Amino acid sequence: MAYRYACADFTFPLLPHGDVLKLIGMMGFDGVDVGLFEERSHLRPSGEFCAPASSGAELKKKAGDAGIVVADAFLQSAFDFSVRAANHPSKAIREEERIRFRKLMEYASAAGSGHITCLPGVAFEGEAYETSYGRALEELAWRVEQAREAGLVFAVEAHLGSIADTPDRAGQLVADVPGLTLTLDYTHFTRIGIADEEIAPLIKYASHFHARGAAEGRLQTVVSENAINYDAVVAEMVKTGYHGFVGVEYTWQEWEGCNKTDNVSESILLMRQLKDAERKAQGMEE
Repeated sequence: MAYRYACADFTFPLLPHGDVLKLIGMMGFDGVDVGLFEERSHLRPSGEFCAPASSGAELKKKAGDAGIVVADAFLQSAFDFSVRAANHPSKAIREEERIRFRKLMEYASAAGSGHITCLPGVAFEGEAYETSYGRALEELAWRVEQAREAGLVFAVEAHLGSIADTPDRAGQLVADVPGLTLTLDYTHFTRIGIADEEIAPLIKYASHFHARGAAEGRLQTVVSENAINYDAVVAEMVKTGYHGFVGVEYTWQEWEGCNKTDNVSESILLMRQLKDAERKAQGMEE
């Protein structure tokens, strides 16, 4: 079975959202990864979640008109991800985030997406890591169950600064929360010099995948300077039976120097490379 490829809508922040969807379709992608990032994306929770079912349905229609589907809906409730983290020490904030998660599920279902992504939480200063981690387990287990009942796949993105900031911690988190999956992004680990071989065991836990160029010290690079062996990554995906979307996730922002790439060209080049890797891997399996 051939993989389906998605492109993030936040790859092109300078365009109106409707034009972003059209561009992604014109580039040959099958789907769009939708960012619901408060303070920094086209579509924001504070707006979309006022009427999540109708907003999701509108997104589904616009994506369909562009010839693509909604592959994933990714929620971040605040620019500073610690402020409204799922495992925040404040019970009031945790309850508010549970309400927002329910709206995310309603939104994603109406948009036609079977997959949702959130962040896993953070280790808060002033308390033991184990305390922050324990709250994360409780909150993520609740989300897994809610998503299961809604017929959705729920994943977290292990990332720098999170409770799961290394491959080992990400693997432990998934092991400790039955049913939890990963939206796996090598680049957060590549950026700090972690080798592909240390990240690869996480592929078996992935339900969604983010790909872009990266190298040690650089979260985002052009394809020609990328240090991740995507041939080996895709071969492992095929071997382990990965069947989710493969999302190309270039961003355009000053943070980490991610405004130095031609995102149209690099996204197309990387998708071509990934498809070539897939063909080689499928051939290896035959």
